[in-house]
Amino acid sequence: MSRKIDVLVAGAGPVGLATAIYAAKSGLEVVVCDPRSGDMDKACGEGLMPTATGHLRELDIELSGHPIRGIAYLSSDGSHHVQAAFRGEHGMGVRRTVLAEKLAAEAARLGVQRIDARVEQVTQDDHGVHAAGIDARWLVAADGLHSRIRRDLGMDRPSSASPRFGLRQHFALAPWSDNVEVTWAEDTEAYVTPVGDRSVGVAILGGRGGSFDERLERFPNLRDRLRGVGIAGGPVLGAGPLRQTSSRRVSGRVLLVGDASGYVDALTGEGISVGLAQAEALVRCLVANRPDDYERAWWRVTRRTRTLTLLLLAASQRPALRRGLLPAASRLPFLFSAGVRAAA
Repeated sequence: MSRKIDVLVAGAGPVGLATAIYAAKSGLEVVVCDPRSGDMDKACGEGLMPTATGHLRELDIELSGHPIRGIAYLSSDGSHHVQAAFRGEHGMGVRRTVLAEKLAAEAARLGVQRIDARVEQVTQDDHGVHAAGIDARWLVAADGLHSRIRRDLGMDRPSSASPRFGLRQHFALAPWSDNVEVTWAEDTEAYVTPVGDRSVGVAILGGRGGSFDERLERFPNLRDRLRGVGIAGGPVLGAGPLRQTSSRRVSGRVLLVGDASGYVDALTGEGISVGLAQAEALVRCLVANRPDDYERAWWRVTRRTRTLTLLLLAASQRPALRRGLLPAASRLPFLFSAGVRAAA
């Protein structure tokens, strides 16, 4: 491909594909490159918050999954429980593979070309970027938490935060709640998301060490509910360290989006929602031929969720505060509801 296209997107995950769709709908010529082919599964909570389902409707993506009406927080011993419903539109629990397939189909329908390639080296000048054998006006790095492009361009910023990791497994049973249930143990959380009529996803987040089953032992009520239930949807998948920071989002004609642009934690479940908002903002900047404006736009669309997640994460990593989170939320449910609605 010798001629220059408008946008090369590195990464065929949901945010990379959404960026490609927004760009194609704006009249830009787009190519997506990713070395992976076939199953695009990844360890994630799979709960789409209302803001995410709204963005997906804008992209003409119709999904089938399980409605999510709100968020519930539970203590591992069952002594505290608080929940809050979303105001207005509900969210949806959707298998990651289903979401990726729907986005890929819509991108293909719009004429977005997909190539199986990895961005090994990036060269750029004032007029364009060359990567993966393609000349483009801009390169969008949507290559995930451990973005090679971010690292190679010197945009990584070391994090001093204690590393946290996630493990996810699916179980073949009917969901018992229309909420995403977050169960808190001493230093770990379990996130249960309904993703189908006979399927729930369980993601466990915490520090280093321990298999999924070993970590599940910290949640006796959840462990007992899942005992003897069949596994659905393949092996346990892991991700981490979750905290990733970037010094900036724009480097010449290269722009970072999604997890590649920086990530705090999965505590609030807003990763896809924020990534889709970033993708929309990024494409608007490219269409206006003002890529440098994306840095300010990125801070604007991520500020609220980043602030809420950082505050919750900071509190949860202090043992005394962590022990008091659930009792406080139970005593002040209106504050918990306000936090859920602010995030969603």
